[in-house]
Amino acid sequence: MKTVSTFVPSRSHEFPDHPERPGRLDVLEPLLNSLPATVEQINAAPATPDQIARVHLPQLIQAIEKVCQQGPGIIDHAPTYITQTSYQDALLAAGGVIACTQAVLQGDAQNAFAIVRPPGHHAEPDHAMGFCIFNNIAIAAQEALASGLERVMVIDYDAHHGNGTQAACLNDKRFGFISTHQWGIYPGTGWINDAPHAKGRLVNVPLHSFAGDRVFARVADEIFKPIVESFRPQMLLISAGFDAHWNDPLTSLGLSTQGYYNISKKLVDLAEEYCNSKIVFVLEGGYDPHNVANGAMAVFDALTNSPLQRDAHDPSPHPEPDHESRIAEIRAWHQIN
Repeated sequence: MKTVSTFVPSRSHEFPDHPERPGRLDVLEPLLNSLPATVEQINAAPATPDQIARVHLPQLIQAIEKVCQQGPGIIDHAPTYITQTSYQDALLAAGGVIACTQAVLQGDAQNAFAIVRPPGHHAEPDHAMGFCIFNNIAIAAQEALASGLERVMVIDYDAHHGNGTQAACLNDKRFGFISTHQWGIYPGTGWINDAPHAKGRLVNVPLHSFAGDRVFARVADEIFKPIVESFRPQMLLISAGFDAHWNDPLTSLGLSTQGYYNISKKLVDLAEEYCNSKIVFVLEGGYDPHNVANGAMAVFDALTNSPLQRDAHDPSPHPEPDHESRIAEIRAWHQIN
């Protein structure tokens, strides 16, 4: 069974000296031509305003369209920027994730990877923020639910908390969410005891600086797996942020390329065990083009059940802090035995 991918580089969505830029994908783009024959690139159509409105208020959608017509400019303090093409770019990014999701739902592919920008996981129902305009992965999750699934789960391993995805799923019992993130950085949200009404469905895993391959492997085994087992999603959607790499210019976590492969393979295995193999990865952050390329290719290796083909041999030089008590605290809050 094949893997499908969409590639939406949004080259006109660019702002001077901003880290979220088309150049993030420059190292990755030529490598996509070397993927195995079992990986097929598919076309994306722009998401419709109605599809976007499953997550975002119509007033926001209209406001984004209008402000982009007046662009370029900065629309929040992150800073999040827009250009005159950003509204269409954001529709196409969401559409790229929807195309991958529908291919997996319809049985045309076993799994998928949507390589899109602008990213999405900070965008909340009522406002764009954090370099994000529309919440691509939450829109795709709602597309899956509208297509007949009873439960979906987003797992977010970007270095930043997926506050927008959390807001989108807060009161939707069909929509599970787990976020690992470096505590104390933007946007400053995502503590363990958020949303007590959603224990076991909405799970935050705030990590200390330099948490890396070993900590993420433990989190996958001791938090991801039991939560997936109890929530029983029928599809996993993964917010893949390559800014959790140890030398990302904006963050201070500790993953290596091998660590990205390991965590992605664990997620693919979870989908095989609990979701009939239905899993879609979605690009979020990552601000060093080499880390994005290495991490994305590691995801493709995991999706195609291949060993890691492009090991950058880039282990973190930083010792990992002990997370024993943090993992125990999270497991206790969510009543994981």
